[in-house]
Amino acid sequence: MKMTKVVPFAMSALLLGGAIGAPTASANEGEATVINAETSEQQVQPIFIKVTGTVENVEVRENATYYTVVDGDNTNIVIANKDSLVFDNMGKEAKLQKGDKVSAYSYAKKPMLAIYPPQYNPEVIIVETEEMGSVEVDFFNKDLVDTENNLKLNVGEDTKLASATGKAVKVDDLKEQHLVVFYTIATMSIPAQTPPSKVIVLDTIEKEEPVEVDPTPEPEPAPAPVDSAVQEIINKDFYEVDGTKMVPLRLIAEKLGFKVEVTPKGAIVSKGALAYTITRGQKEYGYNKALRQFKVAPALLESGKTYVPVEFVEELTK
Repeated sequence: MKMTKVVPFAMSALLLGGAIGAPTASANEGEATVINAETSEQQVQPIFIKVTGTVENVEVRENATYYTVVDGDNTNIVIANKDSLVFDNMGKEAKLQKGDKVSAYSYAKKPMLAIYPPQYNPEVIIVETEEMGSVEVDFFNKDLVDTENNLKLNVGEDTKLASATGKAVKVDDLKEQHLVVFYTIATMSIPAQTPPSKVIVLDTIEKEEPVEVDPTPEPEPAPAPVDSAVQEIINKDFYEVDGTKMVPLRLIAEKLGFKVEVTPKGAIVSKGALAYTITRGQKEYGYNKALRQFKVAPALLESGKTYVPVEFVEELTK
């Protein structure tokens, strides 16, 4: 049985951009329902977030390139690396550069840093050209119809089939998958039908299985013991503010296997699907898509060394 998840509209809007200007969504999967607190109307939560605009700045870093994409008052950061899928709207491989008009599609259920401007690691980036090519990024059912019944695929011998991971793809492999569809013509019917020129299976997106929730809550696990090496760092390097012990962030986080990326105002601490955004002088910190709060704001005690409350060590060891 397919389960319906209900998410408060206000929180959903905040996580997807809120007052700073949320990108438009290109598709709906029909798995999650959002309740608009003002109108009480149910809305289907998007499965892809579509960021559009013009590339106005390009910053090359060690493992990725950060593109600043601006559309009117909205500014977003699109992150691409050597494995990113970048095509023009005709389906040809492309290279992003300053001045390009782009559309970037990110799977909405991925963790996203609570940071401004918003940062996205899109599944696919499309460079919009003057050619008459259209692109649809969506989930297609067993009949190869998208989630809003707008487009049906009639795959023929001339359709090029591919996958994000490089695996060989057949027509049957397109069913009930997230797809990138390139096409130039479509009928006026409902749904519109098209013989796509190219289809890419986004097989890097893991399918979610519905999980039944046990109404009996599990007892909270006991806090994990602090690593002896971490405890040694705490004992040797700390200071106190209003009774709160402040300890060095980078030394402890890296000892626990986290990657620490220094930012102008703090740091981003990440490991796997976990990501924390720390800002010096600010009690609030980002935890994936959520916001949490320290008792005492992180501080720069000496050059390049950010200190955080010792309670954050327990957070990292959970």
